Amino acid sequence: MPPAATGNGGIDAPKNKFTGIAMTAFSAFGGILYGYDTGIISGILAMDDFKATFGQQASDGTFSLPSSSQSLFVSILSAGTFVGALFGAPMGDIIGRKWGIVIAAAVFSIGIALQTAAVTAAPFVVGRVFAGLGVGLVSCLVPMYQSECSPKWIRGAVVSLYQWAITIGILLAAIINNATQGRSNHSAYQIPISIQFVWAFILGFGMMLLPESPRFLVRQGRDEDAALSLSRLTRLSPDDPVVRTELAEIRTNFEAELALGESSYLDCFRPSHNKILLRTLTGIFIQAWQQLTGINFIFYYGTQYFQNAGINQAFLITIATGIVNVFMTLPGLYGVERYGRRSLLLIGALGMTICEFIVAIVGVTIPASNLAGQRVLIAFVCIYIAFFASTWGPIAWVIVGEIFPLQVRAKGISLSVASNWLWNFGIAFATPYLVNTQAGSAGLGSKVFFIWGTTCACCLVFTYFCVPETKGLSLEQIDEMYQEVTPLNSYQYRRRLQEEGGFRTEKADIIHEETAEKERT
Repeated sequence: MPPAATGNGGIDAPKNKFTGIAMTAFSAFGGILYGYDTGIISGILAMDDFKATFGQQASDGTFSLPSSSQSLFVSILSAGTFVGALFGAPMGDIIGRKWGIVIAAAVFSIGIALQTAAVTAAPFVVGRVFAGLGVGLVSCLVPMYQSECSPKWIRGAVVSLYQWAITIGILLAAIINNATQGRSNHSAYQIPISIQFVWAFILGFGMMLLPESPRFLVRQGRDEDAALSLSRLTRLSPDDPVVRTELAEIRTNFEAELALGESSYLDCFRPSHNKILLRTLTGIFIQAWQQLTGINFIFYYGTQYFQNAGINQAFLITIATGIVNVFMTLPGLYGVERYGRRSLLLIGALGMTICEFIVAIVGVTIPASNLAGQRVLIAFVCIYIAFFASTWGPIAWVIVGEIFPLQVRAKGISLSVASNWLWNFGIAFATPYLVNTQAGSAGLGSKVFFIWGTTCACCLVFTYFCVPETKGLSLEQIDEMYQEVTPLNSYQYRRRLQEEGGFRTEKADIIHEETAEKERT
């Protein structure tokens, strides 16, 4: 699934201040937890020992997992992440972005312990729920932390690192699954699961050493601590004019928003001069559409899908898709700052639409025994993943981290990430019933790609009308842009803001005028 600010941009670190950027980028390691936990289940469901332990024995002596078990084991994680994402906002606002991530790593570890020890379905499911809670918290707090601490000139790339870490986690899961899938005992699935303790420890311990978000500290009235945090991030003295100017603008922006009173989740859905309702719906739906591209069909059920399509070495093909996912995210890290958010989202949606319809047509017209047809199917699945990895994968998180004003940022990001996991849950739960040929299932097989192709076309329409271009703008400038123009006119207004430079006070004036009007009435 998701900016820092000065009048001239984000945290106004000079472009050679590598240390502060590296500290912020480290939090992207949380994506390893997300990606690995997403990728690992695909291979585990296809392992013989896992099916023998948790599945049902057929009359021929083989074991298999019914659609209901597949659906439960995969989707219950997303139910936990949905709840975790909603808790991310109050945790981020009360405990802080930094310490919230540390706690999330601890909750995640409880879930891993339960899954590793499980030999029956109940503790395995409970463990998936706890792991989901941890991942949900991480998926809300990491983009928030990155957005608030990154220099504006590289903010998009830093936030995109979170998605890159997700892809690395998925690839690592595929590699480890392939290494252990031939084992004839419980270690076949216990080893891949238990390795997640390492990822949780690295994230939790590393975050303890990083500075807290200066915007959270300003929100708490801890201005001196905020100055120290900015000092660490910019490698400048707390009394440096750059640090003090940055801090003053963060405080001014927050006080202007605070003049309207304390925010609630309901405020995210109130029409206002700065289009908070539009911004909330944009965040919610961009995360929904990201899931509806169908990408997690590949990463949750890809191994089984390739097996059912008659493709040999399905585990190795899953590794190949993971490699494509990792390395095609790198052009996205460059492109998000070079070409912008909106343009790449439009290109990605169009490319995915074409690829998914080709996969669907090939899957339903060419028999599984046709080797050339299998190669075409695999090739276009990989091209589809490449389009996703370089556009919708990272940029959906960037947009969510950028578009909300400070007053409702935690709640807005929380709602957006919760939307991601709600749709993730729905897709994970429904997919076995859509694809499998067992009794009670629809048996769509490759026809399911007609559904994903249609939803990708909807992504194109959504982006055109609802997503503005925010490249190179500070959070405060993005807030100003939402007040003045619609997403369709964002290109021109963005250029104007960059030419003018500086954070204007019109927003504060408007807010104070609205507050005065409320008091008079």
